[in-house]
Amino acid sequence: MNPIRPLLRGASPRIPIPLRLSSRVISRAFVSTVPTSIAGFLDFKPHEPVSDVKVDGFVRSVRAQKRYHFVSLGDGSSLESLQAVVPADQAEGLTLGAAVRLHGSWIPSQGRGQSHELKVEQATVLGPSDAKTFPIQKKYQTPEYLRALPHLRPRIPFNSAVLRFRSEIITSLTNFFGSRDFIQTHTPILTSSDCEGAGEVFHVSSSDPTPSPSTSKTSKSFFRRPVYTTVSAQLHLEALAQALGHVWTLSPTFRAEQSDTPRHLSEFYMLEAEMNFTDKLDSVMDLVEDMLRHICTDLAGSRVRDELLVRAGERPTDLATAEQVSQRWEGLMRKDWPRITYTEAIELLKHSETPFVHSPIWGKDLHTEHEKYIAMKVGRDNSPVFVTNYPRDIKAFYMRANAEDSDASTPGATVDCFDLLVPDFCEIAGGSMREHRLGDLLASMRAHGIDSNSSSSSDGGAESSKSAENNLNWYVDLRRWGCPPHGGFGLGFDRLICYLSGVQTIHDTSAFPRWYGRCDC
Repeated sequence: MNPIRPLLRGASPRIPIPLRLSSRVISRAFVSTVPTSIAGFLDFKPHEPVSDVKVDGFVRSVRAQKRYHFVSLGDGSSLESLQAVVPADQAEGLTLGAAVRLHGSWIPSQGRGQSHELKVEQATVLGPSDAKTFPIQKKYQTPEYLRALPHLRPRIPFNSAVLRFRSEIITSLTNFFGSRDFIQTHTPILTSSDCEGAGEVFHVSSSDPTPSPSTSKTSKSFFRRPVYTTVSAQLHLEALAQALGHVWTLSPTFRAEQSDTPRHLSEFYMLEAEMNFTDKLDSVMDLVEDMLRHICTDLAGSRVRDELLVRAGERPTDLATAEQVSQRWEGLMRKDWPRITYTEAIELLKHSETPFVHSPIWGKDLHTEHEKYIAMKVGRDNSPVFVTNYPRDIKAFYMRANAEDSDASTPGATVDCFDLLVPDFCEIAGGSMREHRLGDLLASMRAHGIDSNSSSSSDGGAESSKSAENNLNWYVDLRRWGCPPHGGFGLGFDRLICYLSGVQTIHDTSAFPRWYGRCDC
């Protein structure tokens, strides 16, 4: 019999139907639309009460009355708290800092300050807290005090908002680079190369105990050569770019600077990207400009951006004003950021009537006071400013020599590079075209006092020892076999968070900050 005919006559086919599969499909069709986070509940405003809801969170405050306790609840998803009305006989253990699960009805609120509230029918304490000893109190606590409690500090509502902001920027960056066909990569944290050549690196060694005289006279190194924590992913990104095309990474970097300022961390995150087959620095600057504009445009209407503008309580000096932060966002969203050369910047500073502590001199680094003046004077309506073509002697060895120097318009040799300056905060990013020609790279390394002949050194002398401490042989090799013109940039991710959130010190943008003298957990 033809198996199709019963179907054509309307008869049921003799094919067994798995009932379990069918019921599973039906059950998934009725997924609850009730929120699962406190941020979701705060946006959930039904006209009629919704029964049988569950809310998990941490107690932020408790106001006890005879019949009811009014509990403010947070879970890190929102700066604002959820109000729960708990019967007095259900309120035992609902103390400051406790982790709780509340069951009840989500109803329109009769009180002021919130549109809805949770009418609790059952309260369960999942993680008790001694309110008397809990270090995070409702009253104002200084950033200095909170930095001594890095394991608890993220529970402060504004601090959790900053951490959510970090997450949303990362999502936005991932989408941006994906739309530009960049490949995200993971570069090593341990390296045998000092990218910047400044020597401010952490040396890495194993925890093996020092050998006793009876077992060994010399300790054996874990690696074959000195190894450090990375100061930049750039060199490795250049290698990956030759294999993958345009690449980017967001990874931790480390600097052993003995500096305790609001602008320095010993461990921080760098956003870095490399563009292969790229001839001009303008392409790299265009990428940075488009990227930062995308982030601000993408997040301009987000909940967390609005929360970052809230200025409540006693935090006048901890944060930039809401107006300042709004102006920063608007500046980054403007088009066509100004671009001037270092030489033009020096001339601008020399003709300024502003009395600088450090006189602007061609061939010297720009100081913070200089960068702030340039950003204010050149930037249009708080837009950032690119400063290009710095003197060769104050920049890194890997930067490409500037061909425009031949017209003698500058007092000395320059390199094809830029720093990005923003109002109030100065430099947040820097980039360059990389020297892709073997001979020119070797000459630049020699000019910067870096041994470029380590691969042929075999006498074991001082030259060989110096080379072993900063292994750049592999980086030179990249120029030997098919190295096209390329360029890239690095952006201090924590500084960007500072700038866009209004947080005044970089120590408060990271969940567990490390800086000179401080690594508390």
